[in-house]
Amino acid sequence: MISQSFVSLTVLLLGLVNLSPAFAFPQYGSLAGLSARDLNELVPRLNQVDPPNPPGPLMYNGTKLVHDDAHPFKAPEEGDIRGPCPGLNTLANHGYLPHNGVATPSQIIEAVQEGFNMEHGTALFVTYAAHLVDGNLVTDLLSIGEKTKLTGPDPPAPAIVGGLNTHAVFEGDASMTRADFFFGDNHSFNQTLFDQFVDFSNRFGGGFYNYTVAAELRFQRIQESIATNPQFSFISPRFFTAYAESTFPVNFFVDGRSTEKKLDMEAATSFIRDGKYPQDFHRAAQPSSTEGIDIVASAHPVAPGENRDGKINNYVPDPTSADFSTFCLLYTNFVNQTIGGLYPNPTGVLRRNLIKNLRFFYSGIADAGCEELFPYGQL
Repeated sequence: MISQSFVSLTVLLLGLVNLSPAFAFPQYGSLAGLSARDLNELVPRLNQVDPPNPPGPLMYNGTKLVHDDAHPFKAPEEGDIRGPCPGLNTLANHGYLPHNGVATPSQIIEAVQEGFNMEHGTALFVTYAAHLVDGNLVTDLLSIGEKTKLTGPDPPAPAIVGGLNTHAVFEGDASMTRADFFFGDNHSFNQTLFDQFVDFSNRFGGGFYNYTVAAELRFQRIQESIATNPQFSFISPRFFTAYAESTFPVNFFVDGRSTEKKLDMEAATSFIRDGKYPQDFHRAAQPSSTEGIDIVASAHPVAPGENRDGKINNYVPDPTSADFSTFCLLYTNFVNQTIGGLYPNPTGVLRRNLIKNLRFFYSGIADAGCEELFPYGQL
């Protein structure tokens, strides 16, 4: 099932319909609706990038100081982009990612490994999943927040290059510190939700955020969305990312020198509200991923589903969605339904880049036993 956010954007060239695209087409304009003849004329003029192979694992993957002299905090300036992920916002504010908030997948993979010690396969899988849907597959650039001209020209319709703020894949409903898309702002820090984060940490974690707190808060946010959001959707891939993001503050925001898997509220505020490493912060002591996700998911089991018929408190399980017992279905549906729906008949550089990015995406789960799919053939 593909979110309405994936429906093609309105063609941005209404004022140019009587002009030759070769002379009037803006470098950041959508290619949606253009004829094959126009595309053949325009695409060679655009900045086409052949995606490089992704970076490998870290050479040294132990803990180390990451809030160092080479990576001081610098607040975003006018025009800089930040989005729904506190970790990526922090990496951009400290120079592990470009400060403007627009990066290549390779830069993001390097940054999440170097800055947080994210496990290599996880870094590949989440980065290319986001890039395939939210990034610009022609220029090989991804905004960590809103759509931006800095990513260059959009790929052909029906793709939408909206950055990580795009709803229902990387970003989704029932976030712990961001409001649901239905309420108008799905990416900005929400003080009310963060107050609840702190409250649950006090009630269930003795003032710290840990896996027990994560389990209670994850269930609470799901119940709140069911009760208030008539468009609440909790199916794959959001079903998986919601539980994964619940574990990330424990796995990545706790100083790597600590022997206890619990996050204090001062550090939580620094990361989640300010996008800033705490002073003298050291990354995780070993490559980390979604450790603890079984604890969070099993405490209050919820089947993938959604509120139906535009009504609150009308949550209906969706048996076609992948869940934790059918992980490979997540991969299959993402490739065949989500990506296939966005790019039904790609050609040329777009087809080549789709093939390459899908290969990089699969490499993140190559050991999971899922059959690799080739919807656009092989190079």
